[in-house]
Amino acid sequence: MNTATSTAASNASLARYAWFLVALLWPVALLNYLDRQLLAAMKFSLMADVPTIGSEANWGLLPAVFKWVYAILSPVGGFLADRFGARFVIGGSLLVWSAVTWATGHVHTFDQLLVTRALMGISEACYIPAALALIANYHTDQTRSRAVGIHQMAIYVGIMIGGFSGYAADNPSLGWRWAFSAAGLTGVIYAVPLLFLLRNAPARADAATVPRTAPRTAFRELLTNRSFLLLVLYFTLPAMAGWVVKDWMPAILKQQFGIGQGRAGVSATLFVNIAALVGAILGGWLADGWMRRHLRGRIYTSALGMSLLIPALFGVGNAGTLAVAVFFLVLFGLGWGAFDCNNMPILSQIVRPELRATGYGVMNLVSISCGGFADVAFGALRDRHVPLNLIFGVFASTAMLSVVLVLLIKPKLGDARD
Repeated sequence: MNTATSTAASNASLARYAWFLVALLWPVALLNYLDRQLLAAMKFSLMADVPTIGSEANWGLLPAVFKWVYAILSPVGGFLADRFGARFVIGGSLLVWSAVTWATGHVHTFDQLLVTRALMGISEACYIPAALALIANYHTDQTRSRAVGIHQMAIYVGIMIGGFSGYAADNPSLGWRWAFSAAGLTGVIYAVPLLFLLRNAPARADAATVPRTAPRTAFRELLTNRSFLLLVLYFTLPAMAGWVVKDWMPAILKQQFGIGQGRAGVSATLFVNIAALVGAILGGWLADGWMRRHLRGRIYTSALGMSLLIPALFGVGNAGTLAVAVFFLVLFGLGWGAFDCNNMPILSQIVRPELRATGYGVMNLVSISCGGFADVAFGALRDRHVPLNLIFGVFASTAMLSVVLVLLIKPKLGDARD
């Protein structure tokens, strides 16, 4: 076999594994968000069974603690994946957070719940930066947005399945503890074949000439990159609304429209995430196609998605019926999917491959920290009976600002190398 034939065969093998990798990580991403969504979908059952939770503000503290721990450790998880490879970072993360999910089904006090949410934040912090960087490193500019979009679809499916857990919580023969235990055991079992099948990204041709980046140097390089700082802000502002929608919408719909916990959980998660799934497919396809004609194709696609969030958030805050609320949640989901599938691909245009997981970890640090504050603030505002239309109006205004921010980013041609 001559050199050209050998190279072609090697490239074909890498291309096949690149898509197999997306399939391999799909159940992990699903579990990652299913395990998070269980708490929001079964809120009223947990509060009845764990009376020491007490108030809405305390309930808001549960997802906030998860987010703060997750956020602080995301850059660390990303750096570990960049420095030592993603395989064991991803596999170990799945194993530990699944064990913690199982343990959550056995708590009896508010303090124990706080501890399990903090432990889940530690274990889940490593997954998303490592997984998205691994996908980005295996896929080229021609397929990157679609590959990330397909991976993000699993997140939306996980949230949808988690939304149905309200029915399990209401079922006397199952209950909320069963839901946590079943989800946790599933993840522990899947971690075993995952570790055997995952591969770290192939080394670049010029890898021998690229020195390993020390932590201080890596973070200094990121924090002096103007486009990266703009992307961090762009990633953060709409995420505050996104987290409130994920964590609070089942309770909002139940209280606003007087429906059952199961119906509220499904209404808050099913339709918006089907729409996000569609948005991710369309956003990935449009961005990859647009990139063939324009360097800013992914940025323009993401900005279009973000523009849909503006009327969606205003609409959710002012909905007078459940049907109207669901309509605007669907609009939110379409925009979110197009936004979500292009964040790592845009990052890949402004940050070199050796810093992708670290960069996404920094984005998570800022975004999810602010999401945690948004959860606590939303709970406190609900205790004080602040109108929903005012709260979601503020969220809509941040989405307007985000459209401006993403258009100011200056991408490089192809993969950022220097």
